[in-house]
This record gives sequence, structure tokens and C-alpha cells, in this order.
Amino acid sequence: MCTGTNSIPDRCLQTQRSYADAMGSVYDEISPSLADWIRRQKMFFVATAASGDEGTVNVSPKGYDTLRVLDGSTLAYLDLTGSGVETIAHLRENGRITLMWCAYEGPARIVRIHGSGEVLSTDDERIADRFEFERGARAVILVHADRVSDSCGYAVPLMEYSGERPRLHEWAASKTDDELIEYRRQKNAASIDGLPALD
Repeated sequence: MCTGTNSIPDRCLQTQRSYADAMGSVYDEISPSLADWIRRQKMFFVATAASGDEGTVNVSPKGYDTLRVLDGSTLAYLDLTGSGVETIAHLRENGRITLMWCAYEGPARIVRIHGSGEVLSTDDERIADRFEFERGARAVILVHADRVSDSCGYAVPLMEYSGERPRLHEWAASKTDDELIEYRRQKNAASIDGLPALD
């Protein structure tokens, strides 16, 4: 037992230190081992916010094979066409972004990357040949990491991956180029707060 005494036994101090160490670390960069761990995760989350006290905060889940670690401080992911466009609008307003991954299998872990983001066209030379062609892609989000950290993730449940949902691919494949352009014109021109998004 580690309670009920005036002095703390060495084994208890060791346990407390191990727990504290597991609760989080900050890294200078995205190391090769961390990049490998990130690549193995099946999904991640993107958080952005509009500026000001009343600005909407947004969190989006991302899946498929859409993320690339470019180097120790840079990532990019394909932004697929959807009904919302908060991330693009927020980045164009203030550039702030956070990415987060959770381990649903294996050792518990949460990784967060805080930084700034840019909205690129899908043919931007900075990400040339990094992605397979994705019909539904409307942009690429380039993320410059300012802070790389992890934490314990002990409260994240264990879950088994059973496959990707095909519906978004099917939806994009069913549209002509003109129909995708028209959809984005109607749905992706502005954020919830009315911030400009896609041209």
C-alpha cells in the first residue's frame, strides 16, 4: 500500500514518477518513430476555431488514407468534399489548427500537434506526388507544427478496426466534375459564422 504512512516508500515514489511520466511529454519534432505511429492510426481529429469570443469552435474526424507526415515539423492531409467547410474558413481567417490521434488498439496514447495551417490546391507543387488521386478532394491542408506532445490516453476505449465506410467515395464517384463544383458552390462557400471558405 502507498497510503497511510507519514513517509513515502521508494516503491511508491517510483510508481508516482512512472505515472507522471506517462501523463505527457512534449517533443522537439515529429520523430521517425512518432511519424510511423501516426501513419498506423486509422483516423484523426482536426480542431479549429473562428476568431473572437463568439467564434464557432469546430472538431472534425478524418479517415481514409488521407494524411502524410512530410518532415519533422510538417504534415498534410487531403480535405475531402463534405457538407461543412469550417476548417478551411477558419484557417483562412486565423491559421490556427490542432490535430489529434488516439490509440484504439495497443498501448494507450494520445498525440496532439498544435500549429498553423494553410489551404492548398490539390495540385500545389509542395505536395506533388504525395497523394493518390482522390476524386472527392477539394483541397489539401498543410500543417506546420509548433508543439508536438502526447498524453496517456487511459480513458480512450479499446476498439477493433473493421474497415472503411465506402459511402463518401461512392458519392464522389457518382458526381460529374460540374456537379461537384456546383455542390461546393452551394455548400462550401462560407462557414457557419459566414466566413469565406472555398472560392
